[in-house]
Amino acid sequence: MHILHVETGRHLYGGAAQVLNLIPGLGRHAVRGTLICTRDSALAIAARARGIDVVPVPMAGDLDVGFVGRLRRLIRELDPSLVHVHSRRGADLFGGPAALLAGKPAVLSRRVDSPGSRLGRPKYWFYRRIVAISGCIHRQLRDSGVPERKLRTVPSGVLPEACAPNWSRQKFLSEFDLADDDFVIAVTAQLIPRKGHRYLIEALPGIRAAFAGTRVLFFGAGTEEQRLRDAVARQGQSDVVCFAGYRTDLLDFLGHVQLVVHPAIREGLGLSLLEAQAAGVPVVGFRSGGQTEAVDDGVTGTLVPPLDTGALADAIAHLIYHPRVRTRMGNAAREWIRDRFSLEQMVAGNLSVYNEVLGQSEESRSDRSR
Repeated sequence: MHILHVETGRHLYGGAAQVLNLIPGLGRHAVRGTLICTRDSALAIAARARGIDVVPVPMAGDLDVGFVGRLRRLIRELDPSLVHVHSRRGADLFGGPAALLAGKPAVLSRRVDSPGSRLGRPKYWFYRRIVAISGCIHRQLRDSGVPERKLRTVPSGVLPEACAPNWSRQKFLSEFDLADDDFVIAVTAQLIPRKGHRYLIEALPGIRAAFAGTRVLFFGAGTEEQRLRDAVARQGQSDVVCFAGYRTDLLDFLGHVQLVVHPAIREGLGLSLLEAQAAGVPVVGFRSGGQTEAVDDGVTGTLVPPLDTGALADAIAHLIYHPRVRTRMGNAAREWIRDRFSLEQMVAGNLSVYNEVLGQSEESRSDRSR
């Protein structure tokens, strides 16, 4: 079996990171993988470093109609068994038609918990299966008119061993200028509106009233950075919040923070939540979207009503004052991820979809030959 993976995102954010793990995982099941991605993207560089077969393709933007022809030619040249489109950055719109024109079946991964516009819904017609990463997304797609027979749910997965910290605690404290008795909160998400950083900033006065030694590390980059910096400055919290940027080595030290907070108002599932729990770090977030599936509320972390910054502050303060609860949640979180969100489960789920689609394709060819 040869799967052609299409991911046109330039950065190693959640979806692209999953592709980077999926292809070698499938390789352990004797499934050959080839990655089509944009030239010199962070994904292309990382994939080559891991020995993945990379084929670069130019793409001028989300509405680059010429991408259909370029991708069709590559599909015909590479002759895969199936095309798996991962990105929504134009690839989801053009990948299906390109595969159809090349005579190959295609599946699409859907990672975002918004139904999208009506104009974009016809794109699902071109795919044999749409793979939702959470039940939340599955339901949204079904309710928007995608036939249930086309939908499958395969959650994202992580490798728990890869989330164990490699750094010493002292190196971590030194890197981010922290004191040993600081209570360190991390937010690992793009600095974009839907990730909800501003709600944690609004909750900070209440959190610091509970414990003045609270420190917050924002890991990520994005369009909201200056607005968030301004909001932090207006609150006089610039000495509390550190904008640490996007870190490729995040998993080397994530296990040293006391808490990961994810105040996203929309989330397909939340890879950062899975990684935090795999590292044994409890999480606090809003009870919205796929977060209700990623976190075992009250066991591996705490979820509060969306946009309720008072409840967010209270949940964080409770965990600051109850270290034994944090330890219990952290231990439970590791088991939760191992049982439900392992990389091997994600690999097996996608492989099952491929086998299903290719089995149907073989049946169709047999029917036509009779």
